[in-house]
Amino acid sequence: MTEDFKPRLGRLGDRGRGGSSRYSKQVRRAAARLGPKAGKARFSGAGLGRGGASARALEMRRPRMPAFRMRRVIVKTHVSRAPRGGGGGALKAHLGYIQRDGVERDGSGGELYTREGLEPKAEEFLERCEGDRHQFRIIVSAEDGARLGDLKETTRALMAQMESDLGTRLDWLAVDHHNTGHPHTHIVIRGKDEDGRDLVIAPDYIRQGLASRAQDIVTECLGPRRDLEIAQAHQREVSQDRFTGLDRGILAEASETGIRITEGRGARGRFDAALRRARLRHLEGLGLAVPAGKDHWTLKPGWDASLKALGQRGDILKALAAKNRDRAPDSNLRQFEPGGQEQEVLLGSVLASVPEDELRDRRSLVVEDFHGTRWIVDMGLREPGTVPPDGAVVAVSARTPKLREMDASILKIAEASGGSYSDAFHVAVDPVATAAWQHGHVRRLEALRRSGIVERGSDGVWQVPQDFARRAADYDAARTGRLEVQVRSWIPLTEQTRRAGLTWLDMEGAEVPGDRLAKVRQARLAFLQEKGWLERGPREVGEALRDRLRVMELRRTSGMLASSTGRAAVELVPGDRFEGRFEKALDLGQGRIAVVGNAKEFALVPWRPEMERHRGRDMAFRRTAAGVSWTIGIERGLER
Repeated sequence: MTEDFKPRLGRLGDRGRGGSSRYSKQVRRAAARLGPKAGKARFSGAGLGRGGASARALEMRRPRMPAFRMRRVIVKTHVSRAPRGGGGGALKAHLGYIQRDGVERDGSGGELYTREGLEPKAEEFLERCEGDRHQFRIIVSAEDGARLGDLKETTRALMAQMESDLGTRLDWLAVDHHNTGHPHTHIVIRGKDEDGRDLVIAPDYIRQGLASRAQDIVTECLGPRRDLEIAQAHQREVSQDRFTGLDRGILAEASETGIRITEGRGARGRFDAALRRARLRHLEGLGLAVPAGKDHWTLKPGWDASLKALGQRGDILKALAAKNRDRAPDSNLRQFEPGGQEQEVLLGSVLASVPEDELRDRRSLVVEDFHGTRWIVDMGLREPGTVPPDGAVVAVSARTPKLREMDASILKIAEASGGSYSDAFHVAVDPVATAAWQHGHVRRLEALRRSGIVERGSDGVWQVPQDFARRAADYDAARTGRLEVQVRSWIPLTEQTRRAGLTWLDMEGAEVPGDRLAKVRQARLAFLQEKGWLERGPREVGEALRDRLRVMELRRTSGMLASSTGRAAVELVPGDRFEGRFEKALDLGQGRIAVVGNAKEFALVPWRPEMERHRGRDMAFRRTAAGVSWTIGIERGLER
C-alpha cells in the first residue's frame, strides 16, 4: 500500500504561509515598473548637469551586498547662492563658523584641509570665490565615524571619487568636527569647474549619488555591518530623546487612531516588533503616547515635532556643557514664545549660539534673563556676521510680519488681472518696469511655488491665491525666524562696569527688574564716581556725560587704530564723503562700529547688518545731518 506524497517547496522551516501573496505582489510590482505611466511625465531636469550619468549608473548597478549590510552615512548638501549685490560675507561667515573653537577632540578650533600635499589658506580660497554665483556646502556624517579615526583620508577619497564622477577637478576645503556624538565633516566646494565655468551638478547625484559613494568608501574601510552591530544600533534608538529611525517607521505605520504592533515573522520580525514596543513605552514615559489596549498606543498630536524639539534641546545642553556653562538643571532651559510666559520681551545675556541648520547657518541662541532663567531663542536665518557673541545683551520680541515690496507688486498685478500674474500682465499694469524687476518677480514666484503657495500653468501664467499676502509673509517668517533679536550691547555686562566710554548701562531704559542687573548698575555708577565723571549725588547718567563718554571712546579707538596701522584718522562731518574698503567691525561700549579705510586714511562709521555681506569690498560713505549713507563700490552702486 502506498501513501500519497505531496511535496511542499520552499526554504527549510518555511511553511509557505503567504507565499502566493508574496509572489503575486512581486508580479504586480514588476508590471507597474514595465507598464506605461499614467499621464504625461513632467520634465524635471533631475539628470541635467555633471554627475547625472554616474547617478543613473549607481542606481542601476547590481548591489554587491544587501543594503542593510552597508555602513550608514548621512550626506546633507546645500547650494548656497551669492546674495543679490554680490559680496563674499556669507561665505566668510560660514568658513569662520566651521573653524570655530571647540570642534576638535581637544577643544581647539577646526583645521582646514584639502587634497593631500596642499596646505589651504582660507584667505586665498575666499579670493578665488569672489564673484562666484554659488557654492556647495556638504556635511558627511558616518554612523560609525568614531571608528574611522582620522576622517581626512575618508574625505579625500570621497572628493577624489566625486571629481571622477563629475569629470572635473574641484576647488574645495574641509573641516572635521568632533564636538558631537557623531564625528562629521564639513566640505565647501567652489561653484566653478577647472575651466572657470559655473559648476552645475545634477540633482540626482547630489540627492543620491554622493551618499552612495560615501557608503561604498566607509563600508570598504570598516567592512559590512554584522548582525550584532545592526541590532545594537536599533537598540540604542529605543531610549533616545530625539526623533529616530524607529520613530520614522512608527510614523509611517500610524493611523488616526494610533498604532498597533503586530507580531512579525521569524526572528528578525519578532525583534523589530519588540523594538517598536519598547520605543512606544519610552514615548509613553515622555507623555507622547498613551496605551489603548494590548499592543495598541494612541500618539499625541505633534509627537514627532515634540521629539525633534527634545533633540534640539539635548544638543543645546551638550553645547553648554562643552563651554562649562551648564550650571543650572535641565528643567531651567525653556523655549521662548512671546506671550506664552506672560512676557512679550525677553531681555538678557547670550550664553551661547548653537547651530540649528549647519548648512544654511541657521542659529539658535541660549539667553539667560536677569532672573537666572535660560531660554532657547530661534534666530532663523541671519545676515553673515550679525550673530550676537557670547555675553552680548539682547532683547527678543515677536517679529512683526511685513509684506515685501515685490510681494505687494505681485499682489497688485494679480488683483488687476483676475488673480493671475504673467510678464504680459506685469507690463500692462506697470509699463515702466525694468526687465530686472520683472525677472525678480518670476524668481520670487518660483520660490513660493516650491512651497505650494502659488501655481504655474503650462502657459507660464501664475495663479495667485487670495490669501497670498498672509502666506508669503508666513513663508518669510519661517525662513528668517518669527522672533526679532535686537542687540542692546555687543559686550558683556561685566566689561561694561569699568568701561571708559559709553555703555548700555548708561542709557535710559536700561533699568529693568532683576537683582543681577541692579548690582551691575551700582558697580557702574561707582566706577564713574571713582573716575570723577559722575558726582556722588546723582544715581543716573545724564545726557551731557553720555555725550562725553561717547566721544571719549571714539577718539581713543581712533588713536589706537592710527598708531597700529600708521594711517590718519578722518572724522566725518555733515557733507563729507569718504571712500574706502570695509575692513572690519569693532564692538564698542556704545555699539558696533565699522572700520573703513584706504592706503592713507580710515574712518569709523556706524555699522549696519546689511554691510556684512560686503565686507572687504570698496564702499563710499556720505555724512548727512540724518546720519551716514553708503553705496557699494567707489564710482557707482546701490545706495543704502
